[in-house]
Amino acid sequence: MKKLFLTASVAGVLLFNSCSTVPLTGRSRFDLVSNDQVLPMAFQAYSTFLTENKSTVLPASNAQALKVKTVGSRLITAVKSYMNSNNYGNLIADYQWEVNVVQNNEKNAWCMPGGKIVVYTGILPVTQDDAGLATVMGHEIAHAIAGHSAERMSQEMVAQGIGAAAGVALSKNPKTQSIFNTLYGVGTPVAMLKFSRNQELEADRLGLIFMAMAGYNPQNATAFWNRMSAASAGAQKPAEFLSTHPSDATRIAQIQKYLPEAQQYYKK
Repeated sequence: MKKLFLTASVAGVLLFNSCSTVPLTGRSRFDLVSNDQVLPMAFQAYSTFLTENKSTVLPASNAQALKVKTVGSRLITAVKSYMNSNNYGNLIADYQWEVNVVQNNEKNAWCMPGGKIVVYTGILPVTQDDAGLATVMGHEIAHAIAGHSAERMSQEMVAQGIGAAAGVALSKNPKTQSIFNTLYGVGTPVAMLKFSRNQELEADRLGLIFMAMAGYNPQNATAFWNRMSAASAGAQKPAEFLSTHPSDATRIAQIQKYLPEAQQYYKK
């Protein structure tokens, strides 16, 4: 009983000392890993992905790539402005923002910690326009800003009994590297970040705000998700972009609830 009490006490102290706050939503998140620890792994994984998919990465002069990069640039500028103006600048101080478009039929997009973004051409017929793109990219950027990756890693580390300390090179620890690779789908044909459904909904909420900050009307997000739902209808398995996400009905209903908040940030 005494040992159990001590274990619970240590866990309580660990939890108390390992919490941070998600910008805008104010949710308290559990973090055992810092940017100093997770960003090097993200940058390396992104570099490896681009190298392995070199032949399918579209050049910046490509019309599709130019469109995606333009929307991405507006979103990044808006996010950086908000974060730096609201005492969250330290959370993105070491970000190395980058947007690439990959020729791939999968309806997918993702953003790693540190602002490393990839959009697959397979999702572009569904996004259709700049507002649709902003919906997707805002959502993915939101995952990074909300620290969902570090949170998922922290949860897995606790489950596997792995500790972390400031300055520890987690990338050199085979166990933590394995967790990272599993989380990001590293080594699979299509990279996919695996988050919980609550994190997905939080990314929806933040993504709406970010697209509004960037000058894209968040009201257009509902149309995109309806198109995404229709595009995946009848498929044997959901699109990669939807595979760990809430049901279409749940997502769209929640987005309707988030819209009044996001609309406050929208300026034409």
